[in-house]
Amino acid sequence: MEILQVAQHADDLDRAAEFYERLLGGPPAARFDSPGLLFFNIGIGRLLLEEAAPSALVYLQVDDVRARIEELRADAVEIIGEPHVIFTHTDDTLGPAGTDEWMGFIRDSEGNTVGLVSHEPRHDP
Repeated sequence: MEILQVAQHADDLDRAAEFYERLLGGPPAARFDSPGLLFFNIGIGRLLLEEAAPSALVYLQVDDVRARIEELRADAVEIIGEPHVIFTHTDDTLGPAGTDEWMGFIRDSEGNTVGLVSHEPRHDP
C-alpha cells in the first residue's frame, strides 16, 4: 500500500501554483478551475491543493534541509522552524541506519506549515 494523495488547503490557486512550482521544482500536473483543484506529482503520490481541503502538515523530503531552507529564505519564504536534528536512526525502522534526520519548517503561500526533511550521515559532536 502507498499514499496516493495528500490534500492541502489553498485559498488562491494561482498563488499556490506559483509557490509550489518554485518549492517542488516543476509545474502542476493538472488543474481543474471548476471545482478548483490543483495537483502536483510528488514521487508516486500527488499533492492536491483546494479551497475545501483542511490544512494539513505535509513533510517533503529534500536533499539537504539546511541548504534548501537558505534558498527559500533568500526567496523571501517565511521560515518558521530552523533546521535541526530531530532523530538519530540506529536502525532502518524509520529511516536509513546511521543517519541523522534533519527537519525545518516553512509557511506556504496559503498559511500552511510545510516540513522539510533530509537524512545525513551521523556526525558525533
